[in-house]
Amino acid sequence: MARRIDVTGTGGVRLAAWEFGDPPKTDPAGSDPARDVPDGSPGVLLLHGLMGRASHWASTARWLSGRYRAVALDQRGHGRSDKPPQGSFTRDAYVEDAEAALEQLGLAPVVLIGHAMGALTAWQLAAKRPDLVRGLIICDMRASALGAASQREWDQWFKSWPLPFATLADVRKWFGEDDPWVERPNPARGEFYAEVMAESPDGWRPVFDPEQMLRSRETWVYDAHWEELAQVRCPALVVRGLDGELGRAEAQEMVRVLPRGQYAEVADAGHLVHYDQPEAWRAAIEPFLDSLGDD
Repeated sequence: MARRIDVTGTGGVRLAAWEFGDPPKTDPAGSDPARDVPDGSPGVLLLHGLMGRASHWASTARWLSGRYRAVALDQRGHGRSDKPPQGSFTRDAYVEDAEAALEQLGLAPVVLIGHAMGALTAWQLAAKRPDLVRGLIICDMRASALGAASQREWDQWFKSWPLPFATLADVRKWFGEDDPWVERPNPARGEFYAEVMAESPDGWRPVFDPEQMLRSRETWVYDAHWEELAQVRCPALVVRGLDGELGRAEAQEMVRVLPRGQYAEVADAGHLVHYDQPEAWRAAIEPFLDSLGDD
């Protein structure tokens, strides 16, 4: 099961957090249910990537819930969280949202697990607030600057989407087979994008605003993020899919720059490592989690 907990991000933006596993024990005194924590369970906060949503972490979160209080956050502009038309989509806003969620949910000191943009948010928060983070898992996110050409490609890609889709089957087929960015059929990719579509009067459209996604992305693609990596004090694991966007050489350099970095690789996985190969993903991160202990 998943329990929704509303938290308040920076600027008053309402964020939807999702707790997976059995409901936590409640305080008999009637405290805020967002702060009810299972006895002795350490916390994990899972942060999705650009265009993603908390439900993309459902499999991982349910697996983690056996030993952790596992919460996945719909970040601003995504999922069930607010999408303010004039809202801030800066790096600071995303990091401060995650910081606020940790404090309101009572999860700290936490293990942060992030995919893509969520991984960048995770390591920036770990660098900013080492007191809140005891472990960090970075999934398929580059530290290098991607540049203006990359942003233009994304703009053109959004414009190529054949919106609206008539059915969810059309969504799955386009993102899994017909999208020019797909090198070979990838059903998992089709399912991934089907999860971020909602039915509208004229068909199926994304639950996010593509312009907000571009605004979010432009706040990181022009800069490198090595300095923040070097400031992460806690143990950190860099995970890449063999066919993902993070190359092996860059991943290993990230591990070198991290003061307490480790490396893991998942074969037969692309950028959506945790979604492509959930069992292999769990096998890759479990030794790292074991090394942190449960205290």
